[in-house]
Amino acid sequence: MAHPDFLIIGAMKCGTSTLQAQLAVQPGIFMTTPKEPNYFSDDDVYAQGEAWYSGLYADARPDELTGEASTHYTKLPTYPQTLPRLAALMDGQPGREGQKFIYMMRDPLQRAVSHYIHEWSMGVMGDDPVEAFRSHPELTAYSRYSMQLAPFVARYGRESIHLIRLEQMTADPDGTLARVGAFLGREGLAWNHDLGAQNVSSERVRKLPLQGLIVDNPVATALRRALVPKSLRTWIRKSRQMQDRPELPETLKTELRASFAEDQAALAAMFPDDPAILPQDPRNTA
Repeated sequence: MAHPDFLIIGAMKCGTSTLQAQLAVQPGIFMTTPKEPNYFSDDDVYAQGEAWYSGLYADARPDELTGEASTHYTKLPTYPQTLPRLAALMDGQPGREGQKFIYMMRDPLQRAVSHYIHEWSMGVMGDDPVEAFRSHPELTAYSRYSMQLAPFVARYGRESIHLIRLEQMTADPDGTLARVGAFLGREGLAWNHDLGAQNVSSERVRKLPLQGLIVDNPVATALRRALVPKSLRTWIRKSRQMQDRPELPETLKTELRASFAEDQAALAAMFPDDPAILPQDPRNTA
């Protein structure tokens, strides 16, 4: 059965959709549809079985590298079975030299805020960011990159993981993709500058109550386009977007920075001299 040559394993809201889209248009690389199978993490998906997962790669040519991108794979403690399931399926496959993982990061506080925007737009979290951070520990847990990566490092070694920092990819997309190609053993990858950033939280529109019934169905869409002027539809859409990133109180930001600083120090020790490691913010030690 077919198995991926590499996996983009996270982190959520760190540019994984953009990188996946770039890799999907590269010659010699095959990325799955859907972009995020979440096979090893989600119980209901895993229950579909190995044949289903292998079938995602059925259209790949023999000379193509195959990959997928599921940020659920580094969402501890939400999905604790990810790594055992992955190892049970993929370790020791004939002809494999070892697993290859790509992990994307950004400033951990900014990632957490972007995560909140994502959940806010889906109607999962309310308008009060302080309450959201207090009642949803995953907002901070998914920004603790060393915690998320430690099980992968323990099993496969740090050489199996290529770190990417979103800020660096934004500043130098060509160089970033070239380094990804070198890690995967596929030279000549070229960034497609016609593709824009994917899955941008600030552009999301907040879901309404009964969204699926009154908005996301073909009849409602046809009527809306026929009866409502485009300028009005655009205004309504923009009114439901989060125009400004939420501003967290300084006390909460200080608390979060202190927590993230400890994790960032552990990450730097785990990946010494890696250029993707974020520099320590002096405010964290103030």
